[in-house]
Amino acid sequence: MTRMVNCVLLKKEAEGLDRPTYPGELGKRIFDNVSKEAWQDWVRHQTMLINEYRLSPIDPKARKFLEEEMEKFFFGEGSKVDNWTPPSE
Repeated sequence: MTRMVNCVLLKKEAEGLDRPTYPGELGKRIFDNVSKEAWQDWVRHQTMLINEYRLSPIDPKARKFLEEEMEKFFFGEGSKVDNWTPPSE
């Protein structure tokens, strides 16, 4: 049976993650409140952040920055890249 969550990002009930994707308390909040679809949105956004800011995922400062942006993306005011506008559809 599919696990459903009330997704904080999509603002609707959606299919939940199969397993925790991040450690710690933040990972538990994500597992309990974020859908698969929203997690994929974050993965795309994280890739953009890594590329735009030329981050190295093994750098502790970059990891801390990405964690802060992840928390803002799901539970805060949203994560943004300075001077970047998404392409219009």
